[in-house]
Order: sequence, then structure tokens, then C-alpha cells
Amino acid sequence: MHLLHSLCRLPAPAGNEAALTQFVLNYVRQQQGTWRYQPQIIADERFQDCILLVFGQPRTAVFAHLDSIGFTVRYGRQLVRIGGPQAEAGYRLVGKDSQGEVDCTLTVDEETGELGYAFHRDIDRGTELTFYCDFRETATTVQSCYLDNRLGVWNALRLCETLEHGIVAFSCWEEHGGGSVAYLARYIYETYGVRQALISDITWVTEGVHAGQGCAISLRDSLIPRRAYVDRIRAIAASSGIPYQLEVEGSGGSDAKELQHAAAPWDWCFVGAPEDHVHTPNELVVKHDIESMLALYQVLLREL
Repeated sequence: MHLLHSLCRLPAPAGNEAALTQFVLNYVRQQQGTWRYQPQIIADERFQDCILLVFGQPRTAVFAHLDSIGFTVRYGRQLVRIGGPQAEAGYRLVGKDSQGEVDCTLTVDEETGELGYAFHRDIDRGTELTFYCDFRETATTVQSCYLDNRLGVWNALRLCETLEHGIVAFSCWEEHGGGSVAYLARYIYETYGVRQALISDITWVTEGVHAGQGCAISLRDSLIPRRAYVDRIRAIAASSGIPYQLEVEGSGGSDAKELQHAAAPWDWCFVGAPEDHVHTPNELVVKHDIESMLALYQVLLREL
């Protein structure tokens, strides 16, 4: 879990993923010599802060978004949400502006619901604030801010250790409207002819998806993937013996929304571990579900 801890500690709110991008690039360059197969690394100004790792003769692309939720300092000690963070008075927020490090407290106006901060000075407008990382690990669980989606990034990086054929795409902006997957998908489709994808992201513990019972294969959220493709994934998962759950939701979304709307025939499916306390500093995932997620991705990338 050392890698996951390092990923969770790095601030990368949507639109400002550069530090995490550099961390992932450094990690790949340091570790790829120990991987079974070597990827082509594509990371340049054409793709802003996104990264593509291309292995062998790819048939499937895995998308994992780098960014997280957070807050932007507005005027008069007001805060504006980045994405959809839960806002509870007293949450500890950190960041950095022109005057130095910031370690402040989230405030919520009881009458208006307006978000703000308590700090000994004014913070520069436009400063991004993120949840303070208190990473807690037990024998069976991990708990921290930003497991969504640092855990999806962790899964993708661990997948690279044994991946022979496939593309791993690290995207940006997913938590605040998306945008990067559109150009990544176009490049991947036009360059490699790949048009099937898995979304390495984190879903929710609900009344139908339970912690500790394996990762979730999503049959739908606010969007509906092509049933024939999802059925292939279900068949592979069933024959693998790896524990998994089926998810059916009517809301929510992921990087898949840009694949669904792409001007190319992309198939996609969301496969990820469920977490509790979503979009708070206390996101909680069971290690058994993390193990299930990685094992299932390894099988799917071999057989799809």
C-alpha cells in the first residue's frame, strides 16, 4: 500500500493534475525495468497532462483518471467546489498560495449553505484546496481521501507489471466535466484501431453492492454500455473464479461518458472496487475488493 499512500498524498484537483502526472511518469520510468513487457510511453503537449502507455499489439484500453475533487478559493473567504466533494464543517483543507502553505478548516454557513474557510489570513483567490490526507490502513481495509480515483490509478500501474498487450490511459478532468478522454479516445482509435475499453475507477457501496464481496462490474449508470460487450466481460469473470458483484445504477458516470459520445464505435464497461464515505476525507475500501479488481483486470486484458 506504499504506492497507494503516495498517490493519495499528492494533490491533483481537476485541472491541476501536473504534479501527479510527473509522479506517475517517474514511477513508470523507475519501475518498467521490472515489468514483464515494456511499454511505449506517450506523454507530450498533444495530450496536456494525460499519459498513454502502449503495450504490444493492444486490443483493449484501460482508462484511469488522475484528478480528484476539491475546492477553489473565490472572494471574501468563499470556496467553490471542484467536482462534487461532500462539504462538512470542520474538514481540514490544505494547499499553497503565493504567501506559503495553507492548512485551514472548511466552514459551511448554516442558513445559506455557502462554503468558506477559517484561516489566520486571506488565501489568494484561485488557490486550490484539497482534503488533508490521513491515510489509515488495517489488516483488511484502507481509508483515505482520494481513493477515488488514486486506487484506479494504482490498479492501472499494477496491471502494467504483467501486461503484454493493451493500452493504459491516464486521463484528466473526470471529476469536473471531463474533456480529455475525447482526444485520447480519438488518438487511440485512429492510431491503434482499439475500440474496447475498461474504466478503472471506484464505485459506491450501496444497498446492492457490498464491501468485501469483490469488485463491481457495472451493467449501467446514467449511461448504458452495449450489452453484448458487457456479457463478454461477465462470461470471462464468471469462468475466472474471481469474486465480483453486478452493479445497476440510474445515476453517476465516469470517463465512459466521452467514449459513449465519441464519433467511433467504442465499447466500454466500468469495473471497479466499491468504496464507502464517497467524496469525503474518509473514503473506505476493503482490501479483498482491491485484490479482486486487479486480478480481474489481469484476466480481462488477456482474454478480451
